[in-house]
Amino acid sequence: MNNPTFINPYESNLIKALQTAGLNHPHPPMSVIAEAPGYLQVFSDGSVKRFTPEIVFASPEPSPGGFKSKDVIIDPSKPITGRIFLPHSTDSGSLLPVMVYFHGGGFCIGSTTWLGYHCFLGGFSVASQSIVLSIDYRLAPENRLPIAYEDCYSSLEWLSHQVGNESFLREADLSRVFLSGDSAGGNIVHQVAIKAMRDRALRLKIKGLLPIHPYFGSEERTEREKADQAASDVASNDMFWRLSIPEGSNRDYYGCNSEIQKVSEAEWIEFPAVEVYVAGQDFLKERGVMYAGFLKRKGVKRVKLVEAETESHVFHAFYPESEATLLLQRQMTEFMKSC
Repeated sequence: MNNPTFINPYESNLIKALQTAGLNHPHPPMSVIAEAPGYLQVFSDGSVKRFTPEIVFASPEPSPGGFKSKDVIIDPSKPITGRIFLPHSTDSGSLLPVMVYFHGGGFCIGSTTWLGYHCFLGGFSVASQSIVLSIDYRLAPENRLPIAYEDCYSSLEWLSHQVGNESFLREADLSRVFLSGDSAGGNIVHQVAIKAMRDRALRLKIKGLLPIHPYFGSEERTEREKADQAASDVASNDMFWRLSIPEGSNRDYYGCNSEIQKVSEAEWIEFPAVEVYVAGQDFLKERGVMYAGFLKRKGVKRVKLVEAETESHVFHAFYPESEATLLLQRQMTEFMKSC
């Protein structure tokens, strides 16, 4: 992703003051105040423009990859939607595990309809012989955190009530549910798991978590983030955090810095098994390694770190048919089978 651009708080306040006074100002109306070129523009009036890459429509007919897909409405009032992927043929007549997936994009962009996600998740449903429910949650900055967490958690509640009604879920085994997601979606996995663990009324069992290149942060910079050559990556990450966390918060907001969140010792012991995936060429690798180490220190019973040494951030979404992606699918499948 290219370097972001943004206006600092002083400039923003100056613009507002000049506008109020009816004077000329240094930026014309509707100027871009934050940008991820090719993906997102945020304007001075608060409006947002997203650039949509190639998308794929769901189809109940078997794809060349051997899977079917269907779009569903999780909550029409918000709105929250999802896409279900189902292998066209299964290895046996037994029930299938379910993976609930949360896409990445700094909480501000992304969709399960994007070509890369569609191909990756459909292929994974075949490779793992599982049902995949991928969620399109509401995006920041229009909907700041914790809204994405709430939306994604509601997908679990929806899932628990739809097995008997939704044809694509008839073979779903709610005693074997897994949570996965990439980048910001990996962050969401952590928060949804905590909420699910605390909700005794939830009628499904989270067996394991598979965060891919998870997106975390803090006010304190890591050694890699302090390096001069990291300036553009740090600026990009900071921009997405500014757009997604509640106004008035900083990067020690619990959704960014998960280490400050209050979780009891008993809850950490109860926490599901976790396999954290990092990429060797990813600027966020350090944060993923730190996340896995944090879980181990807290007493989570099973934590494993898996690295794709030569790959970059969310490579599986950009290259869903690459050898590295196929290996990732196999690793994820083995983890699910072992839980």
